[in-house]
Amino acid sequence: MAFGWIDEQSESRRRAGLVRTLRPRPADSPLLDLASNDYLGLARHPEVTEGAARAARTWGGGSTGSRLVTGTTELHTELERELAAFCGAEAALVFSSGYAANLAAVTALAPHGSLIVSDAGNHASLIDGCRLARGVTQVVAHADPDAVRKALGTHDGPAVAVSDTVFSVDGDAAPLAALARACREHGAGLVVDDAHGLGVLGDGGRGAPHAAGLAGADDVVVTVTLSKSLGSQGGAVLGPARVIDHLVNAARTFIFDTGLAPAAAGAALAALRLLRREPERAARARAVAGELHARLTAAGLEAVRPDAAVVSVRAPSPELALRWAADCRTAGLAVGCFRPPSVPDGVSRLRLTARADLTERQIEHAVRVIDGTRP
Repeated sequence: MAFGWIDEQSESRRRAGLVRTLRPRPADSPLLDLASNDYLGLARHPEVTEGAARAARTWGGGSTGSRLVTGTTELHTELERELAAFCGAEAALVFSSGYAANLAAVTALAPHGSLIVSDAGNHASLIDGCRLARGVTQVVAHADPDAVRKALGTHDGPAVAVSDTVFSVDGDAAPLAALARACREHGAGLVVDDAHGLGVLGDGGRGAPHAAGLAGADDVVVTVTLSKSLGSQGGAVLGPARVIDHLVNAARTFIFDTGLAPAAAGAALAALRLLRREPERAARARAVAGELHARLTAAGLEAVRPDAAVVSVRAPSPELALRWAADCRTAGLAVGCFRPPSVPDGVSRLRLTARADLTERQIEHAVRVIDGTRP
């Protein structure tokens, strides 16, 4: 029978407690949201939603084609200019998603004969980029510059190291400055995904590479998403102009994909301008993360100290993690639930988002619910 193997895999997932289901949310959900990646609380900000609406009214509901045909509007190039200037990069290129941006950066910068050194904790989009690239990939220990240095030392040709700046599971930060030094010792490039750093780390939220002194470096390429701190959708690659020009000509997820919808570009641009005007939002997100961590650990829970805005709380098993998250929902709190294979170490977790717009009362409520529903 066609696709008969699906039934076997479905049963295996059920036995392991790893079944995933969609849960549509209403527009006016009564839940306190600590599950999304809306770090700065901008997804529903009036300036951001008006930016989306204004762009749709001006440019239409879709971009109408790939970026190289009709899918590049003046709005896209305006967003690219301002995003590059904000992050300290020479140039930027906007994609339809952060996933597409990562696939583009890794595949286009790791041709045949090259070596890709990939952190063991990298996001699935970076891992898939490594799989699709024509270079050879070597996976190294998590957040270990010496392991990167050793791997690069085994290769004489072109090479690139690939890492998240802030890892999405535990919220820990990569040692970017040390990674850059290891790469420079071997003439290798560094590609980093700042999806969870932009808007949270660096001066006024300019990102983890900016904080590490790597902004504008000619051997560093940064990918970002527009769907987290900027409350919109889409992604971008930032770096030297010659690298961006190369992506325009070589990145398949740019050449063959429909351009980002104007509404998303308009929302992201409005959010970027708002962040530039209100840089304190970044510090507030970090402060909320620290407060959540302190209160959760004081309650005896095993929470990982956050380096940005992600707070991870360990759970005993996949089944208990799922039940814990469900009990939180029943008590009015939405939290993320990360289980294998989404977690590289096999340990299930609740994943909390420390949003900049959370009040003291909401923080207290969140900790009370998580502690009160623990397995």
